[in-house]
Amino acid sequence: MKQLTIRKVSSELATALSSESRLKNQSINQTVLDLLHQVLGLGVQGGTDNGLSNLAGTWTEDEFLEFNKNTAMFEELDPELWEP
Repeated sequence: MKQLTIRKVSSELATALSSESRLKNQSINQTVLDLLHQVLGLGVQGGTDNGLSNLAGTWTEDEFLEFNKNTAMFEELDPELWEP
């Protein structure tokens, strides 16, 4: 694989890249590669990442049960909406 050096990176761009890499919990190098693949229509290598993977599985059992209790109403159907 080739290696590239990019010079004259503005502080604004460097800050944005650093923020994006922290959001995705990956290196700046990987972030730049993913963004280049995306912009050039080559797709992101290794799939896409919405930056939320570091939050997966962080709920306690009690938090999970509380969430399910508070969202149970969204599982109910309104019979009036389904009448012909």
